[in-house]
Order: sequence, then C-alpha cells, then structure tokens
Amino acid sequence: MRTAYITHSDCLKHDMGTYHPESPQRLVAIEQQLHDTGLMARLERYVAPLAATAQLTRVHTPEYIESIKMAAPASGLIALDGDTAMNPYTLNAAFRAAGAVVLAVDLVMTQQADNAFCAVRPPGHHAESARAMGFCVFNNVAVGVAHALNQYSLQRIAILDFDVHHGNGTEEIFCNHPQVMLCSTFQHPYYPYCGADSGNERMINVPLPRGSDGDLFRQAVTDHWIPALDRFKPDMIFVSAGFDAHRDDDMAQLQLADEDYVWITQTIRSIANRYAQNRVVSALEGGYELKSLARCAAAHIQILNSD
Repeated sequence: MRTAYITHSDCLKHDMGTYHPESPQRLVAIEQQLHDTGLMARLERYVAPLAATAQLTRVHTPEYIESIKMAAPASGLIALDGDTAMNPYTLNAAFRAAGAVVLAVDLVMTQQADNAFCAVRPPGHHAESARAMGFCVFNNVAVGVAHALNQYSLQRIAILDFDVHHGNGTEEIFCNHPQVMLCSTFQHPYYPYCGADSGNERMINVPLPRGSDGDLFRQAVTDHWIPALDRFKPDMIFVSAGFDAHRDDDMAQLQLADEDYVWITQTIRSIANRYAQNRVVSALEGGYELKSLARCAAAHIQILNSD
C-alpha cells in the first residue's frame, strides 16, 4: 500500500498557550515515532495546501468563515470559545488542516495514493457549520467529504469517528445529508454532552459509559457500526482519528489500549476493501498523552500502509 502522509509546518505554529493540551508537541511526537520505527521512510509525504474558501463554504457558512478571518490576531491570543483560541498563525494552520483532507481526497481518488493520513491541527470534528468549539476551527473531515461528493462521482461516504468525544460538528453538518453516514463511539455523559439521543439511520452514535474498556468498544463497533456500514455500502471512508480514549490519556475516562487502535484500523481496512475500493482518508482529531498518542497514531498509519 502507498499511504500519503500530509502535514505542514504551519500546524506547529498554532499554539493556544503553554498548558493547553492541544499543543504542537502532539505532531512532533507522532513524527518522532514514525522516524524511530522506520515507518516514515515508507510513506509518501505531502505538504498540506491552504483550503480554498469555496471548499470551506460547502460545510461552513460564509459569515462564519469571514468571522474567523476577521478574528485572527496580529499578536497574542484571542478566544473563540472557552477552550479554543487563535494566535497569529492559527488562521493559516486551520486553512491547511482542511486543505490537507482535500488533498488527501484528490490523491486517493486519482490513485496517486491508496489511502492517506493527515497529521494536522487544529482538529475539526467539534466545529459546526457556524461555530468553533472544542479546540476546532474548521471541520477538516467534513470539508474533505464535501469535496469528495462535489468533485467525484461518489454516492455514499462514511465517516468513522473513534475519538473519546462525540463529533457534534460532523453530525450537525451532515445529519440531514442522505449521502453521508457517521459512525461514532464516545464517552457519555461527557463533553460536548450530546449525541446519545440524536442519531438516526445514518448517524450511528454509540455512547460508552466512563470506564469502558476495549471489549466494550469492540462490541459497540461490531454490533452497531458494522451492520450499518453493511447496509450503507460506502464508496469511500473517512476517519476522525482521535486517540484520547486510550487508558493512559487523562482527558477522559475510557480504557482503550494500543491493540484496540490496531483492531479498529484493521476493521476499517476490511470495510474499505469490501465496499470502497480500499479508499480511506484519515485525519488526526484528539489524543493528548504524547506517548500513547505517538504509538497509537503510528500503529494506525502502519496498518493503513500494510498490504
């Protein structure tokens, strides 16, 4: 397999403060792990472009995009919500995070890559059509999905989200879109305190109580995601790859282990092989304990890159 690894140095410059968990060191840790394991040498590295405003407006309102542009500070930090801030480099980082997923779609759909991983920040799955929240500015995966639907003859796209937090932004954007399915596991009750009762036949939300381990996570995927995906038969799969459900990550209280991320990636590859001509685009969401993040992201990428 040829896996595209898409990132940009601008994503390291976005910094919300010394003690903020969504730090540039997250990308540094992943890259170091990829180099240490020799995996980086087997990936095709690409530079993330800036997303075009027209690509963003497929999922965000023009007024919201303009408000983000206007909010960008010349110095210091400005708050977008209680835990999301912008520094002078955030605007470019956010445009490149979304642009990375657009590029990933193009590489996969034109068979320049078999699949792709976007090592970008800020993350995206909490960003709604007109609202930044939860460390997220633009909904990177949603921008990529909309691009895939607009530019290519795809009929059905599935988004698989195993972040510890519910991807409320992704659900808000696509809840009434007949061509998009979202499958999500998440700790509940927990931030953003929604998702447990808002699903439908295409929004497959599986809340997990605090303390849930890998067995419960795998059961949720097996019992809920896979039957829905077998019915839906997606032409392409996107992954909101959050690694903060790991037992070493104190952001929340789920108890996943490294091998659970190997298993879910193998499962995703199997579904993609069955229905989607192996087309997978994955983008980094959460994961804040640097050691477990680095290990699990590298394991995820290794499975994507394996035959």
